[in-house]
Amino acid sequence: MTVYRDTALGFIGIESDGRAVVRVVLNPPLSCHDQPQAEGDSIIEEAFRQLELYAAGELESFDLPLSPQGTPFMKKVWDALLRIPYGQTASYRDIAEEIGSPKACRAVGMANHRNPIPIFIPCHRVIGCRGELTGYAGGLAMKQRLLDREQRAFLLHTCDGELFASP
Repeated sequence: MTVYRDTALGFIGIESDGRAVVRVVLNPPLSCHDQPQAEGDSIIEEAFRQLELYAAGELESFDLPLSPQGTPFMKKVWDALLRIPYGQTASYRDIAEEIGSPKACRAVGMANHRNPIPIFIPCHRVIGCRGELTGYAGGLAMKQRLLDREQRAFLLHTCDGELFASP
């Protein structure tokens, strides 16, 4: 079942198989906007709750069961995406090297593109090797918003303490 809702990040659909989140739909078709706001199972409800906390800058990592469907290579890439720290980015080359396939930058890009659970599996944190934004299922504007939101919250958290404390 997929449940669609307006969130602080836009209109988003979350699908569960009853045990885990299996898909997130960014920018769903307009026909989904007209569907009644259905209640989801407990996994979907928790996913939306954590998504709102994340959007508010109050949650840095998700604690949800995720079950993305893909090839073993894709799953290896998605596991690497989960290890990119909040507020930071990595390049396709960084991911390729991390998974032991340094020449597989394009394959990493395709796996990133096919990530069925964006945001929760943070493919938005992957950028080009020169620091440029690259494609994103929710569009480049959403990718930039997610990165800005994380970096702003990360900087506030990092700078909240001894760094700016009076001597």
